[in-house]
Amino acid sequence: QVQLVESGGGLVQAGGSLRLSCAASGNIFSINAMGWYRQAPGKARELVAIISSSDSTEYSISVKGRFTISRDNAKNTVYLLMNSLKPEDTAVYYCNVNHRQWGSRPRDYWGQGTQVTVSS
Repeated sequence: QVQLVESGGGLVQAGGSLRLSCAASGNIFSINAMGWYRQAPGKARELVAIISSSDSTEYSISVKGRFTISRDNAKNTVYLLMNSLKPEDTAVYYCNVNHRQWGSRPRDYWGQGTQVTVSS
């Protein structure tokens, strides 16, 4: 089993920055892609950014150029640096990790979510 612990959310003014962290722990064998999703009130969860095991990245159009995803494989941690934040970035942000245990199929794990609120 893999556990994910997120940190770094909070309240920030528009134009400000935050950095989210998500650390994976437990019975870790091989982590594949790591990513961040968000869900605003009344809306579906959406992909924000994803980083592969080879460090290739993808971003949603709404955050491209403002957010940067990175990972530290030695620490089993994924980060999301969010710059130039806008009120529409307000949401609960969830970490997602695709993990493969030896001899098993890969499966997704989710963090508990961290609130990001951007005031105008």
